[in-house]
Amino acid sequence: MPDDAGPFLANPQPASIESRASWMAAGVTLAILSVAYGSTLLIVVGLRAIELDLGVSRSILALAGALTWIGTGLGGIVMGWLADRIGVRNSVLMGIVMVALGLALSSTGHVWALYIGHGVLIGFLGMGAIYPPLVIYVSRLFDRRRGTAIALISSGQYVAGVIWPTAFERLIAGSGWRVTYLGYAGVILLGALPLAALFLRPTPGAFGAGTKRVAIPVSRARVLGLRPNAVQAIICAASVCCCVPMAIPQAHLVAFCGDIGLGAATGAMMLSVLLGCAFISRQFWGAFADRHGGLKTVLAGSAFQAVSIGAFLLIQNEAGLFVVAAGYGFGFSGIIPAYVVSIRDLFPSAEASWRIPLVLFTAMSGMAFGSWFAGRIYDHFGFYAPAFGSGVVFNLANLALVGFLVMRQSRWGRLR
Repeated sequence: MPDDAGPFLANPQPASIESRASWMAAGVTLAILSVAYGSTLLIVVGLRAIELDLGVSRSILALAGALTWIGTGLGGIVMGWLADRIGVRNSVLMGIVMVALGLALSSTGHVWALYIGHGVLIGFLGMGAIYPPLVIYVSRLFDRRRGTAIALISSGQYVAGVIWPTAFERLIAGSGWRVTYLGYAGVILLGALPLAALFLRPTPGAFGAGTKRVAIPVSRARVLGLRPNAVQAIICAASVCCCVPMAIPQAHLVAFCGDIGLGAATGAMMLSVLLGCAFISRQFWGAFADRHGGLKTVLAGSAFQAVSIGAFLLIQNEAGLFVVAAGYGFGFSGIIPAYVVSIRDLFPSAEASWRIPLVLFTAMSGMAFGSWFAGRIYDHFGFYAPAFGSGVVFNLANLALVGFLVMRQSRWGRLR
């Protein structure tokens, strides 16, 4: 078991490492992420307002949002390693402070400040120190219902999506985006910091507290009949291909609705519906992963996402877009947690601290590219249809890669 599991587990039964305290840990993690992830939604909701205020192109601002995803993924590789040494509590506390500083810096309104604030502070040092270490932490607290638990905590992004976009839209319209950024920095500190400080306590024997390091076992010689790192590489490539289209509606839906005459308020509400459906359906996908495994869950969720992203090309009316947004939220919501479950299904637990952050990094790089690429295509064509079309192509590539692994799995079975 990991060092940080101690505060939440009391005399686990030999048959399973799960306990009531495991679910308490998952609940605290969900609450922290529900507050922290609001920081990534500010630039989505405020995209048009910031564009008008600063007089820059949409792709420049989309790049700032993209850097948040790249920073989070890259930071997670470093922080996953660091959290094993300083404890998840210290890692998360540092990340919360960095997110608040990033919001404050971004509020100054300089393009360079937006890039550093989002990429380095909110992303690399902030969410990178919060999300991947917490995912690894919770994944080690569960064995029988790991998919359900990971789906639950990953839903923090969607809880944030239900709560914050409408509030942000009203605050930006009334007080301006700069004040909204500063105000939410205070919310992050007052909301998430006490939770991490009080409930993510390091154990006396935690790694980095003077204990001896435990030898890390080497991966099996073959995974699904292939070299372990070859399987990891395919999963990472698949994560990029599914996350490029995944980012397009999430990053541009509010602006898209404004462009076609529905208004920013309707777009913010639609984003909340999308993320609300994602939260509800993520619990379904978690149970699906517990029953069928991570790879099959990725394949099923990606198929739903492909159909939904294509529907954005065909439907332009308000009622229809609400339905498409809800369907899109249902489809994509289980994909990222299922990648985590896939890694835990296929590789030893001791390797989770670098394999999980690596796949999260490539996934978030895909999110970053998709967010920026859609903005760049919009700047070139003046409308979003080509961006949604490119998303369909990337999604089909993802289905091909994951489908290959699922076929291998049916022959070789999962290695645990």
